[in-house]
Amino acid sequence: MTLALRTERPLDWATTQNNLGNALGTLGERESGTARLEEAVAAYRDALKEQTRERVPLDWAMTQNNLGTALRTLGARESGTARLEEAVAAYRDALKEWTRERVPLYWATTQNNLGNALQALGERESSTAKLEEAIAAFREALKERTRERVPLQWAGGFGGEGVVLMLLAERRGDAAMAKTALTQINEAFETMRDGGDAPNAEYYEQQLSRARALVARLRGR
Repeated sequence: MTLALRTERPLDWATTQNNLGNALGTLGERESGTARLEEAVAAYRDALKEQTRERVPLDWAMTQNNLGTALRTLGARESGTARLEEAVAAYRDALKEWTRERVPLYWATTQNNLGNALQALGERESSTAKLEEAIAAFREALKERTRERVPLQWAGGFGGEGVVLMLLAERRGDAAMAKTALTQINEAFETMRDGGDAPNAEYYEQQLSRARALVARLRGR
């Protein structure tokens, strides 16, 4: 039946594959193993066989973004950087069609996702290049994910940038950058807390403790 659907209605088949990937990705995030995430990646790659950039550019970009997220989650659970590098490539592909002019909030979402993937890569590399790229991606996202328009999404990006600034400050021994990071993380925490986003508020509260300790250590030099 699946083969028949692809033959008769290829774009419907691709949409179903994308939806399957979404469901598998959600399951995979809740499970400790990686099997579901591997299946999600396979489903998205199948969808892209019919959802080509030439045929349906915006759907192609959507599936590339979804593929990037599944790869990023998978990469966070595995050693090495291959999956994270694939995630970065998928997000960058998505941005070729999900442009700021065409779909500003989708563009911003993908920029934010790209920032997260670059951060994860940067944490595993001795160079600071990926961390600097992550900051740039978060700042791009914040051009559309403004505090006035989407306060919780703004907090996620502003706080995400703050966390990367903290990582950079630690590597460079930069007290001023650490203080900036602390301020941003604190604002993200307060916004998430006041907005009722308990899981993210908890995450930023943990990062806040790290940032405070870093500021104190660098000031004491």
